[in-house]
Amino acid sequence: MAAGGVSGMTVKGCTHLPGSHTGDLPVLASATVGARFWLLIEHSGPWAAYLEDCHLPEGVRTLVERATSLGIRPQLIRRPGRRNTANTGIHVMVANSTGAEPWIAEGVIAGPDDLDLDSVVAGVVPESCILVSEPVFLVCTHAKRNACCARIGLPLARSLVEILPDTVWETSHVGGDRYAANLVCLPHGLYYGSMSQAAAIAAADAYRSGEVILDRLRGRSGTPEPLQAAEHFVRVHTGELSVGGVAVESSRLDGDITEALVRGSDARFRVVVEPMTLTTPCGRACADTITTYRLVTLDRVNPVQYATSALT
Repeated sequence: MAAGGVSGMTVKGCTHLPGSHTGDLPVLASATVGARFWLLIEHSGPWAAYLEDCHLPEGVRTLVERATSLGIRPQLIRRPGRRNTANTGIHVMVANSTGAEPWIAEGVIAGPDDLDLDSVVAGVVPESCILVSEPVFLVCTHAKRNACCARIGLPLARSLVEILPDTVWETSHVGGDRYAANLVCLPHGLYYGSMSQAAAIAAADAYRSGEVILDRLRGRSGTPEPLQAAEHFVRVHTGELSVGGVAVESSRLDGDITEALVRGSDARFRVVVEPMTLTTPCGRACADTITTYRLVTLDRVNPVQYATSALT
């Protein structure tokens, strides 16, 4: 059985860079920036490469189109190892991953008119849904989008659901095929990549306890990539692992350089990051590149400095 996230293993037929699925290449600061609000729709499939090409029931298609127009990220989901054949309405989950108190809610609706997506963008739980107290874990298994997601993600989803049976879902493309197997933790929108079974269990257990695991953490969705990097470096520097323990308070961009004021571990830090390119052998008598971020400076800001020189 092909599995990702184990150093030295390869995926048959994979066209990604060597080390893409093993954890040998950096994954930090690569979470999907546009995913701030979510609409999860249970639909067993089949899933085409792109949602707009899927043969979906009319009500589901309408929901996908409405969500997209509002800036809500639509995802198709299904339970690992089994398919829902009951025709009792449309099972949906909606999530707001923004701010310090994100939430996820669930409902079964008769049709698209029963789900108020405008309220999701406004930060309000729709009347047709109820808040979910347990986290939700998404594993990308979207084979038609990229074969690696199914080859690596599907075994991971099936093993993870045995441990967390009511919280794990297969999902359509979440962004970042070369990071397969991808794991998304909602409602915060935490992305992990190049996951093995052991790494996924550790990440899920940590999230259920309100913490993150830095190994293979891609970042938090909805956050610009340089700011994901700034938060990551503060976590490394301070050892702060609580989900809400690190946050960017302000930032500014100067060319390729990003300067951010980051709160972490009851202190504030001025962090400067810049993009960097790594050249890696591609196995075809050539070389390929991967873009990530490097830390330029990280300095603690004293209270007087913070009060008088906060970034804008």
